Amino acid sequence: MSKSLVIVESPAKAKTIGKYLGKNFVVMASLGHVKDLPKNDLAVDVDRDFRPTYVVIEGKKKLIDELKRSAKDAGTIYLAADPDREGEAICYHLQEELQSKKAGGPEIFRVTFNEITSTAVKRAFDHPRQVNTALVDAQQARRVLDRLVGYKISPLLWDKVRRGLSAGRVQTVALRLIVEREREIRAFVKREYWTIDANLNAKKPPVLSARFMKRNDEAIEVADENAAKGLVDQVQDSQFAVQSVTNREKKRNSVPPFITSTLQQESARKLRFSVKRTMILAQRLYEGMELGEEGSVGLITYMRTDSTRISNDALAEVRGLIDERYGKMYVPEAPNFYKTKKDAQDAHEAIRPSSAVRTPESVAQYLAEDELKLYRLIWMRVVGC
Repeated sequence: MSKSLVIVESPAKAKTIGKYLGKNFVVMASLGHVKDLPKNDLAVDVDRDFRPTYVVIEGKKKLIDELKRSAKDAGTIYLAADPDREGEAICYHLQEELQSKKAGGPEIFRVTFNEITSTAVKRAFDHPRQVNTALVDAQQARRVLDRLVGYKISPLLWDKVRRGLSAGRVQTVALRLIVEREREIRAFVKREYWTIDANLNAKKPPVLSARFMKRNDEAIEVADENAAKGLVDQVQDSQFAVQSVTNREKKRNSVPPFITSTLQQESARKLRFSVKRTMILAQRLYEGMELGEEGSVGLITYMRTDSTRISNDALAEVRGLIDERYGKMYVPEAPNFYKTKKDAQDAHEAIRPSSAVRTPESVAQYLAEDELKLYRLIWMRVVGC
């Protein structure tokens, strides 16, 4: 019986998935994209419906030859790049290169999983599908837009600012927003204003602080120092009275689980990690870490997501963990659910541990310092919410 060929993006991911699938599968890595627009040409025909021309990336021809040799002996080919548009495009280009031109070649399927665990991987291979050309078109549109903008603007940056800088669909729009905001700031007309505060000595602490807001129910704008002094002189010897005191109970809800942007923000705020550093570490945690006898295990779900949704299985596991570690009083009667933004794609779950039972303490000996810091941040956010 011929073995099935599985192609993923990275060697680390290949190692983890190979362990779960067993000896009837050969797992190889594409090392990212295998085809792209050439560097020395625009490669987008604007007169023919913006048709792009892709070529094999320099240095990837040998790898493609190896994949083709393995594909000839395979009964089935599974393309298992990351579950996003970039991953879909990688699979589409691999399919183009590996598709047999003769009848009777191996069938090619696409598999996706949100977490690299034994259960998730096996479930994905039980339900393979075809490459989603709509997602491929979406990635291609982004790539073409990048090329049309960047190919013409980047040389200008090299000439006027610094060589090596790049422009594209994101940087160009971001720069426009920054310029418009800066113009608003420069156009702002400064105006002087004063505030007046009174510290009221009560018979019992604490000392009350009050701010002058209105006179005879009419808002007053204190424009300069003389006006401020005049108002202070008028009330210097006055008696102040507290007309009412209101006691309110304030309830604060737990913050939602991480999406990509909030993970980057919190990592920068608490850990001082750059966006690039955060995503590199998250990629490692997702693809799989060696955990002693347990072998290579993906510790978190896919880290590119805009959804705060958490699966029912994961919710049940976290609630059981809280009950066991902290007691029933800390388990809400019903799980907390958070609204996802209206325009979110909601393709993947929120970023969470693949298993909440793997506490930061239990995996600490296997992770580097920064990996552990980020894993603890993700674990605590999910358990806390």
